[in-house]
Amino acid sequence: MARIIGILSGKGGVGKTTTVANLGTALASQYKKNVIIVDCNITTSHLSLYLGMYYSPVTLNQVLNGKAKIQEAIYDYHVPGLRVIPASLSLKDLRGVDVSRLTRVITKLSDEADIVLLDGAPGMGREAMSTMRASDEVLFISTPFVPSTMDIIKCHQVALEMGTKPLGILLNMVGKERYELTLEEVEQLSELSVITTVPMDKNVLRSLALKTPVVSFDPNSPASKAFLELAGKLIGEKYVPDSFMKRFMRLLGLARKK
Repeated sequence: MARIIGILSGKGGVGKTTTVANLGTALASQYKKNVIIVDCNITTSHLSLYLGMYYSPVTLNQVLNGKAKIQEAIYDYHVPGLRVIPASLSLKDLRGVDVSRLTRVITKLSDEADIVLLDGAPGMGREAMSTMRASDEVLFISTPFVPSTMDIIKCHQVALEMGTKPLGILLNMVGKERYELTLEEVEQLSELSVITTVPMDKNVLRSLALKTPVVSFDPNSPASKAFLELAGKLIGEKYVPDSFMKRFMRLLGLARKK
C-alpha cells in the first residue's frame, strides 16, 4: 500500500515542484524506494519541464477526462525506481478535465509504488483542494517570509478540516538575512513543525537549467543534502553522507570510464 503524500504551498514560486522532483529522486536513488511523482497542477504544469520530458502521448489530463487509464500515463525516468505521471503542456488538453476525479484516480496507484508524491497547484483553488483530498499526508512548502507563512496557516486549517495528516513544513530558500523569519517564528505562526530547511543554493538554479534534479546534478551541494536528509526523515531512516574516500573512488570510477 503506497503512502500518498501531497506537496502543497500557499503561493507559487516557493519551490514546490523542485521539491517533488528532488524528493522523488532522493527516495529512489538513495533509499531504493519505488516512487511515482504526479503533476497535479493541471492548468500550469511544470514537473515534466523540470525533468526534461517535453512529449508524453498520455498524461494525467487524458486520465481525468476518462480517455485513458492511470497506468497508461506512467513513464519511467532515468533514475531507477522513479516514475513520472505528467500533466499535459497543451492548452487544448484542459478541455473535459474533471479534477474532482483525482482521488479515485490516485487511489488506483496504491499497489504501484511505495510512495506517491503529488505536486499540487499553489493556493486553495479546485486543483489544490483536489490534491489535498487525494493525499493521506501533506507536506507544506514555504519560504522564510510572512506572506508565504500566512498562507500555510490557511492551508493547514483546511488540511485539518479534511482529515489529511500534516507532516510539517519544508522551509525553502533560507538565507542569512536579518529580515527573514526564523525557524521558531515560522513554527509559532503556523503551529506546524519545520521538518527541514533548504538553504539558498545556486546549484538548484544550475540543475534547473540542465533539466535534472539537484540531488543528481550535485549530491554534495547544500540543497541536495537537505533534500536527501528530508527523504530519510519521511521513511524513518538516517541520511549518512558519503565519506570523502567514497566520493573520491566514485570520481575515479567515472574518470576510468571516460
